[in-house]
Amino acid sequence: MAGGTKRLPRAVREQQMLDAAVQMFSVNGYHETSMDAIAAEAQISKPMLYLYYGSKEELFGACLDRELTRFVDEVRTNIDFDDAPKELLRSAVLAFLKYIDTHRASWMVLYTQATSSQRFAHTVREGRERIIELVGRLLRSGTRSPGPDTDFDMMAVALVGAGEAVASRVSTGDADADEAAKLLIDLFWLGLKGKPSDAAVDAAAVASH
Repeated sequence: MAGGTKRLPRAVREQQMLDAAVQMFSVNGYHETSMDAIAAEAQISKPMLYLYYGSKEELFGACLDRELTRFVDEVRTNIDFDDAPKELLRSAVLAFLKYIDTHRASWMVLYTQATSSQRFAHTVREGRERIIELVGRLLRSGTRSPGPDTDFDMMAVALVGAGEAVASRVSTGDADADEAAKLLIDLFWLGLKGKPSDAAVDAAAVASH
């Protein structure tokens, strides 16, 4: 091991380990990835890896926490809730899919690997709730004329589910991020527009005569 690596600050070394772990987990999956392989990818010794993360489970959990925080923060940073409704939607969808297209290994770990393991179901569920909460806020900010019975929380659940399905295709290269964004924007915009207000209906009726 190079002397320079030994002198790395702890915080930097931790990120180096997590970067290597995310890459290996995304390629081989949780069960097939060994701590030896992660240590080799990070160019450190296995004892050092265990010194920082006592088990593969602990390391995977740390990967999930970091990647989820990065993902939510990145999307939230690119959203201005004061924007006009369609611009708000466009910014959110593009931020979502561009992040996944750029960080494919991260999404593979968050979605494909973590969701397939009961061991990490709680972490995944908490992460999804954070995303649903963000989408619900977007819907409340952007919907023009919501009906009195509009259930924004349920709408957010449905939209996040659709977004995850499309994102999985983007992460594997089976869908183009820009084309997928256009599809989702068109789909989501129907929900954001909501039911026309009575005033809008009356105005349209007058204009037609």
